[in-house]
Amino acid sequence: MSILKNSLIGFVIGDAMGVPIEFEERETLKSYPLTEMVGYGSYDEPAGTWSDDTSMTLATIDSIIEKKTIDYYDIATKFCEWVNNAKYTATNHIFDIGITTKYALVRFFVDKIEPTKCGGVLDSENGNGSLMRIMPIALYAYYNKLDDNLIFDIVKNTSSITHANDQSILGCYIYVKYLLKLIETNDLLISYEYIKSLDYNKYFSNEIINLYQRILKNDIYKYPLEEIKSSGYIIHTLEAVLWVVLNTKKFKESIVSAINLGEDTDTVGAIVGSITGIKYGFDSMPTEWISKIQNLNYIYSLIEKWDQIYN
Repeated sequence: MSILKNSLIGFVIGDAMGVPIEFEERETLKSYPLTEMVGYGSYDEPAGTWSDDTSMTLATIDSIIEKKTIDYYDIATKFCEWVNNAKYTATNHIFDIGITTKYALVRFFVDKIEPTKCGGVLDSENGNGSLMRIMPIALYAYYNKLDDNLIFDIVKNTSSITHANDQSILGCYIYVKYLLKLIETNDLLISYEYIKSLDYNKYFSNEIINLYQRILKNDIYKYPLEEIKSSGYIIHTLEAVLWVVLNTKKFKESIVSAINLGEDTDTVGAIVGSITGIKYGFDSMPTEWISKIQNLNYIYSLIEKWDQIYN
């Protein structure tokens, strides 16, 4: 079984499903829900086109395969290859890049700043741009049996290439720890209870931890849908993701539920897919969705290279 295949194909499906309806309002999608993989819509892209979420995730995977370690300079360089040369894209061009990410990569590429010092540090720079690409770090940590302090350091530094505020780093850390527990247990709820039980004060202030209290202190999945936001703000994204995965029972249901929340549909869909892909497996994914993914052979080739190293 390839954990990367389960998680990454789930991720790409969620991303591509969400691209055509990104920025749509939830009320509109309630009346006209999207349940199949279609093209165009919010962007002039064919069905199965993935966005920056997948491109930056593939760049990270490619770097880990090449370097056999976490090399922040190489990861940032590969992000720039995506921006400058449309590498890691579905259709050989870029149509979506976050503002915080763009400015961080300018600091790296133009100003030659050390990669882990490039990320935005302002409270206004806490979009989900590092959360959406951090999944490979969880798998790297799993296969290399890393201890918690090292996991935290790698998550912090990898996030900080583009997003260096503690809000973003904590969101990434929660997600990575959730994935690691899910790989171990294959239980969505046990993994959730696990992330609630961790001592975050080791790395973060109470002020930052309290921003995540709906996840860490309460039961996010018990909130009514009306109280779940699905914007590009990292805390909204993580809340929406956990709400969906803990309130759905099948892979297809999770993706359809995620993207029809509206707003940042591709990122919520992608992260949900990365989790429910691990839970339900590749065989649970609709073949008609997989067959529509653009540049699918490239994704499979990366998975094969990864599995030669880590399986």
